[in-house]
Amino acid sequence: MTTAYIVDAVRTAGGRRGGRLAGVHPVDLAAKSLDALIERTGVDPAAIDDVVMGCVSQAGEQSMQVGRNAVLASKHLPQSTPAVTIDRQCGSSQQAIQFAAQAVMSGTQDAVIASGVESMSRVPMGSTATFHMKEGLGMYKSPGLEEKYPGIMWSQFMGAEMIVQKHGFTKGDLDRFALESHRKAIEATNAGAFKNEIVPVRIETPEGEEWHTVDEGIRFDATLESIASVKLLSEKGTITAATSSQICDGSSGALVVSEQFLKDHGLTPMARIHNLTVTAGDPVIMLEEPLFATDKALQRAGMKIDDIDLYEVNEAFAPVPLAWLKHTGADPEKLNVNGGAIALGHPLGASGTKLMATLVHALKARGKKYGLQTMCEGGGVANVTIIESL
Repeated sequence: MTTAYIVDAVRTAGGRRGGRLAGVHPVDLAAKSLDALIERTGVDPAAIDDVVMGCVSQAGEQSMQVGRNAVLASKHLPQSTPAVTIDRQCGSSQQAIQFAAQAVMSGTQDAVIASGVESMSRVPMGSTATFHMKEGLGMYKSPGLEEKYPGIMWSQFMGAEMIVQKHGFTKGDLDRFALESHRKAIEATNAGAFKNEIVPVRIETPEGEEWHTVDEGIRFDATLESIASVKLLSEKGTITAATSSQICDGSSGALVVSEQFLKDHGLTPMARIHNLTVTAGDPVIMLEEPLFATDKALQRAGMKIDDIDLYEVNEAFAPVPLAWLKHTGADPEKLNVNGGAIALGHPLGASGTKLMATLVHALKARGKKYGLQTMCEGGGVANVTIIESL
């Protein structure tokens, strides 16, 4: 079977809801990452076989096949470049990487851009369901689903609180984890750790045109006291906005190619795809599935958790990576070393390739070998991707 390689991976800096990227149409925001991959790698745009783009809220400005529209808005990709838009909830663009790798590994395609976009400012989270419900056009829960899961409305927030209770975490545990996310993101930003992965985006501000290059969600003045003082999202719960991932605008992408493509185009890869895993479990607790997906991925790869040098576990809510650490016995010092979604933001459909960009560049910067990325996803699904830095 053909091996799949990552030549490069990029992302925009995150924008807060209504913030610095809110004025950029998501189609154009997605095109920024596509164009950056072509410019950075020097690949002939006509040689790209396909673009697979993750996007969760496929409505409004992200409707009508946003992946294809991003290709058409690109400065470099010709209109002959195919594209497809996929939704595996928060893991959409991680699944895009896995679909791209599978296409390359099967020999059916040689060069695929895996990518993702989400403008949560311009297309609000959940609007694809709530708009239709408010207009009396029906809802996603069918009679068959109601029969199997009576009275249950799927809620990631509820699932996160269930994880807190199941694993015995306290609000203090969550607050401390959130502070660490900001601390690591601050340290990484100040050290220039994101410089090689971030695609600058030109934006309009009241002061004139600027380049957006720094993740807007980082709280540079964060303290444990300020995080602990944020209001609970539920009176009887433990989670606050400060211990949840930030609503975020952004795009990201990765170029995945075959070994023959590397040789034909004189490319040097950053990483090799080592394992692709996706699993599904309890749709009610929902966000716990990365624990079990990681078990399966390591087993299939013939590896142990200590064989992995760096982990990227999406910080949808603080209890998710905390439960993952507890279950796997992983070293906390290897986890989300440059901060996570609590500080950097979680642009839904863009987060998969966003995390991969951070992971491949962090492995290279540290001279490390193996990286593991996992994402909790709506419906109780989880992806795990293991890469080998080259």
